[in-house]
Amino acid sequence: MIYAVIMAGGRGTRFWPISTPQRPKQLLTIFERRTMVEVTQQRVDPLIPLLQHRIVTIVEQVPMIQKQVPSLDDSNFIIEPTSKNTAPCIGLAAVRLMKQDPDALMVVLPADHIIDDEEKFQGALSRAISIVDERDAIVTIGIKPVRPETGYGYIQYQSEEVEPGVHRVVTFAEKPNRDTAERFLQSGEFLWNSGIFVWSARRIVSEIEEHLPELYAALMEIMNAIGTDSEEERVRRAYQSIKPISIDYGVMERTRDAYVIVGDFNWSDIGSWDEFYRSSEKDSQGNALRGQVFTLDTQDSFIISETDKPVAVIGMDSVIVIQTDEGLLICPRDRDQDVREIVEKIHRSSTGGSK
Repeated sequence: MIYAVIMAGGRGTRFWPISTPQRPKQLLTIFERRTMVEVTQQRVDPLIPLLQHRIVTIVEQVPMIQKQVPSLDDSNFIIEPTSKNTAPCIGLAAVRLMKQDPDALMVVLPADHIIDDEEKFQGALSRAISIVDERDAIVTIGIKPVRPETGYGYIQYQSEEVEPGVHRVVTFAEKPNRDTAERFLQSGEFLWNSGIFVWSARRIVSEIEEHLPELYAALMEIMNAIGTDSEEERVRRAYQSIKPISIDYGVMERTRDAYVIVGDFNWSDIGSWDEFYRSSEKDSQGNALRGQVFTLDTQDSFIISETDKPVAVIGMDSVIVIQTDEGLLICPRDRDQDVREIVEKIHRSSTGGSK
């Protein structure tokens, strides 16, 4: 059976001050009235029925997600004691699915991506599912890059097709610096890593066993406890020993048998304020404005006010200004990748740490 596994446990620190632990990015209504997790869940509905959807998140976020998507019940959730990045998240989902369905196939999706052409997306996903069914392979969907983006991971792939529209992966690359991203773009050999994967639960657990043995040991402890009276305590204890690591770094950069389908649809992971700006409607000066915002001699900027107080910006270009009751962010657009670092400093200061 095929299951949609939607990763929705992140805290969205790069979207501070709008995104907070009480209002994480995936529960924001960024471009429409539906939240991002709701849009993601409905995007796969035509391929995978609701009964086979699994939302992986932390316990604090379950009530918030259920409020936004009331069609989900407790059986649709896989709960992590705490977020430990994507490899533990995916591993936990895999062992839980294997326990109930040893032949489970997983379609793994981040909860916070924007995809414009849903029919083409569903076509690529159907193709990926078919390949996994035929080959028991690891399959991902890559996106043709349109700029030297430093906020995304990349996939290098062979130009020859294994099957129509299907290529072998040469390597996965972490987020590059600007010069490296430009080389990737010029080579024509790289795709953006969408973070969308299809594989069998058994296969990804086998890959974790080979490449992340400590995580595998913790997952086996969890799997053996599922359905017992000590399950909750064993899961909590196992997560204490798990080290945070991404599936890209932990498995995908090391596996020797992965395939990629080139996604023919517009995609963004909206992972930063600059990405949000790029995807927003703009005025004649190239500004994306929301709320009580007033500008003078200001261009190519992203300015939001979520309070009842106006924001005025004069004589500035390519800046981000976000005002909420939580705080105020001001930075150049090309420094938006540093928002997470400043949020960590704010957190340390509020908990008595050094500034």
